[in-house]
Amino acid sequence: MKKIRLSPLLFRRIHKWVGLILGLQFLLWTLSGSMMALLDKDEVGGHDIPAEHAPPLPAGTALLDPATLSGLGPVSGLTLRTLANRPVYELRTPAGIRVVDAADGRRLTVDPATATAVAALANHSPVRSVERLAKPNLEVREHAGPMWRVNFADAANSSTYVSAETGRLLVTRGDTWRTWDFFWMLHNMDYVRRSSFNHPLIIFVAFGVLWLSGTGFYLLFKSFTRVDFRWLRRRRAVAKPVG
Repeated sequence: MKKIRLSPLLFRRIHKWVGLILGLQFLLWTLSGSMMALLDKDEVGGHDIPAEHAPPLPAGTALLDPATLSGLGPVSGLTLRTLANRPVYELRTPAGIRVVDAADGRRLTVDPATATAVAALANHSPVRSVERLAKPNLEVREHAGPMWRVNFADAANSSTYVSAETGRLLVTRGDTWRTWDFFWMLHNMDYVRRSSFNHPLIIFVAFGVLWLSGTGFYLLFKSFTRVDFRWLRRRRAVAKPVG
């Protein structure tokens, strides 16, 4: 069996190909970072619901006493808010979140009509379609639970996501955000979840860059000899004055 000899030539060959592979990734980092910086941050948007899209309760609204609600079991939390311009109680129970009408106590479900009404508070364009998602997709990966996706027929191909449990508006995404998210994926190298900087691939690349730097430093000294600097000694000899 032929023994592999660790020589400068072997290091130089490995260094060359590792440098090529990592160099391509450096190009992707530069390209993706530049594109994310060039995209208009206001058009990317879609991270939070603006305050004006969550209207306050109408003045003088008659509300049911929460203590009179029955059939819900122990309640660990209660929030009074609006759902599609109607006052509701959002209750946290052992069976999950329950939403009831704050005026008459009726149990409410977030159906397509309700989801569309909530989404319309953030976008006044015509609705193209409504679909229910059993679990989050990549566009709404930071949220959990079932939700409605309301697609609008606007220039940005906007999609507004509404929780199927609470009826809360979660987030709105458009084509500019989707472009930004693609380059974000290239930048952090998380091709599955697009959310982590601590995954094995980027750690491997980081160690590859460290190895490339170390071998480059080693080859720097192995690539030069005293002969390469002979011209410098000659120049000093010529510049030395004759005494």
